[in-house]
Amino acid sequence: MHKFLRSIGFSRLHELDDLGRLIQDVLVHYDFKKTAVDEEGHLFAEISKEFATDMGVTVCGTYDNENLFHMEYLFPFFWGSQVTSYEQIAVERHLATESFAGACDDMRVGTTLIFYVSNAGEYISMCGGGQLNDTTTSVSLSALAENGTVLFPVRKEQKALPVDRKKLEERSSLFNAAQNGDEDAIESLTMEDYDTYTMLSHRVQNEDIYTIVDSYFMPYGMECDLYNIMGDITSCEEVRNRVTGEKVYQIGVICNDVPLDVCINEKDLTGEPEVGRRLKAIIWLQGRLNF
Repeated sequence: MHKFLRSIGFSRLHELDDLGRLIQDVLVHYDFKKTAVDEEGHLFAEISKEFATDMGVTVCGTYDNENLFHMEYLFPFFWGSQVTSYEQIAVERHLATESFAGACDDMRVGTTLIFYVSNAGEYISMCGGGQLNDTTTSVSLSALAENGTVLFPVRKEQKALPVDRKKLEERSSLFNAAQNGDEDAIESLTMEDYDTYTMLSHRVQNEDIYTIVDSYFMPYGMECDLYNIMGDITSCEEVRNRVTGEKVYQIGVICNDVPLDVCINEKDLTGEPEVGRRLKAIIWLQGRLNF
């Protein structure tokens, strides 16, 4: 049973019979269906049903020669409404299933963002049609949260904001140069990280860490698409799962200047989310490729 089903309002789904009924509901009363021929010549199908706006369950599998559907896996999805990045995106198939991981080097984060591709059927179709190389691709990142906490914001002076923006642009330029092998840029980034570490070591003795660090995007655990994030809340909407009635928050977040949407069950969120506050959460990062 998928761990993040509770994020979209299925926290009481504990028995295999319950899961079976959910799968049957998706297959019979689906909202979206995408089929494509995969590399091995099998007819791959991606069948999705929404249980609230932009969130639901996708069941994936293949059809045999007698047109019978054989399920391979399912996953909960949440489709983000914001275009997160126009950087070059690499996509690679998972070994065990006909699913895909995406990766993009976003200079704002300073690391490679790895995410679960939530529209695999469309990607397979584009690859099979030979259209992928001629298409500009962006990605809308979204996330399902395992748990989260709402924090108060850090007070910032308005005159300091343009300075912070300029520093971010300069750091992005250094990352680009470092990727191209510029030794001066690599040395500058190394010294900058050392200075930051020294500053944090001194300030953390007398200040709370969350007043010093106001945003971060860090890998979490051993799976490559899990992250620990903290960012400013830019929007918040309450929705209810149509089947279970559980309340779910769909929260827009700016994290390290990267916009993404986070979906979390009310039961797993500590605090009251409001625009201007901060969200700290453990997330499973998904990405919808925009062709």
